[in-house]
Amino acid sequence: MKYYIIAGEASGDLHGSNLIRELKQRDHSADIRCWGGDLMQAAGAELVKHYAELAFMGFIEVAANLRTIFRNIDFCKEDITRFKPDAIIFIDYPGFNLRIAGWAKEKGFRTIYYISPQVWAWKENRVKTIKKAVDKMLVILPFEKDFYKKWQYPVEYVGHPLVEVIETFKAEHSHIRKDDRTIALLPGSRKQEILKKLPVMLEVSKAFPDYHFVVAKAPGQPDDFYAPLLAPYPNLSSVRNDTYTLLMRARAALVTSGTATLETALFGVPEVVCYKGSKISYLIARRLIKVKYISLVNLIMDRPIVKELIQDELTPSNLRKELSGLLAEGQYRSRIENDYSELKAVLQEGGNASAHAAESIWKFMQG
Repeated sequence: MKYYIIAGEASGDLHGSNLIRELKQRDHSADIRCWGGDLMQAAGAELVKHYAELAFMGFIEVAANLRTIFRNIDFCKEDITRFKPDAIIFIDYPGFNLRIAGWAKEKGFRTIYYISPQVWAWKENRVKTIKKAVDKMLVILPFEKDFYKKWQYPVEYVGHPLVEVIETFKAEHSHIRKDDRTIALLPGSRKQEILKKLPVMLEVSKAFPDYHFVVAKAPGQPDDFYAPLLAPYPNLSSVRNDTYTLLMRARAALVTSGTATLETALFGVPEVVCYKGSKISYLIARRLIKVKYISLVNLIMDRPIVKELIQDELTPSNLRKELSGLLAEGQYRSRIENDYSELKAVLQEGGNASAHAAESIWKFMQG
């Protein structure tokens, strides 16, 4: 069968690559075309557009790039029409994917969504669009099934794909040992968020001369983008495409909000969650977003497991204070580690998410 998969971010590329491998195990003749990244391409899909060309963050940034976004939407529709897939699989990335899903449904394509848009956080009315445009929804967070149930829309919980990814990595790299002097800096994957948060993270490093701060560079951003940001800090180092090894070593981490907060928790690394956007984008978001927390760790457990420093709270002095607490042995650090164990147990209830998702998609296509 022919599958067209659309992912618009680094995390979608990761989960899309594992889904592609699982699909190919079940459908040996699978012909897959995708929007994603290097991982999806390596898994056997033909890459149409890289997510690095698609990552626009915040209301202001999106508005400034509307012409490019609409060109991409038109090109995607044309490419799908030429390819004539048996199914289109959408991975998160709702602003783009829901537009394509609505169009695709009208054109008679089968539509499957893997990793639900975070409609429970804001734009809840998008569920109406999902019900009309998506034939099958596969969710990865335990509370999402109950959320959709109140909208009379049946969805399938397949577990969280990060659990299997990280457990596999840890098993294959068991020789890596913790370094009590390593602190990981994970400033995100988009240029806008990196420019807002990384300078604050870097400034904090001055207060901890005995520690080794390591920046995880985003796969989609070139070295010359980071060079001027890192130049004033010659004692820092960086890694590229090796974030998981860094988290295996790290004693603590400063992490931008998003999937990385959950990855860090599943590696058992105490963290401070950082968010800072443009003032206008933040003010708009604060009026629209309904959830209590910005990190997946806190959202899943419905309590403040990790500290979140948001917008004006994200200052070098606040970050320095929180990092000091993480580095010290004591009840605070122990409590976070225990909460991480509980979080992992909750997410493991769904089993192997990629395999479950692929099996569900395959059966759906057969039916």
